[in-house]
Amino acid sequence: MSRSTTYDRERKLQREVTETVGLTAPDVEVLALELSAPDRFCVYIDHERGVDHALCERVTRVLRGYLDRYAIDVSSPGIERPVRTREHFAAVAGKSVSVRTNELLDGRKRFKGRVVEARDTAVVLEQSGQEVEIPYERIARGNLVDEGR
Repeated sequence: MSRSTTYDRERKLQREVTETVGLTAPDVEVLALELSAPDRFCVYIDHERGVDHALCERVTRVLRGYLDRYAIDVSSPGIERPVRTREHFAAVAGKSVSVRTNELLDGRKRFKGRVVEARDTAVVLEQSGQEVEIPYERIARGNLVDEGR
């Protein structure tokens, strides 16, 4: 399966899963969905009181309709939490992130830098004194970088 097909499947699945979770667990935020194999995906969730095993089980039950086609992992965001949207990037302004795009941007797909600004349509990162603007729709993966390492 090509990367763009995988990316498109992930985006479609994320929209579906976000809607499904939102209908029965509106207090749970779906941060990201990643296909780890053609028949397996991981959903990263968050909750204002944190994510525990019971919440992951609850979300897995909500997604039982997908179990005929996929193995499902439900996970907390962890230290290197996924960042994909304007709201995600705004929440980590000033911190370091790594971003991978679904298409070449300025001749490359991988970026790492400090979040300068979360604009309406793009995030601005500072890398080695230069600013780069990455449109949200081009982001295939984005994660906070654990600066404690």
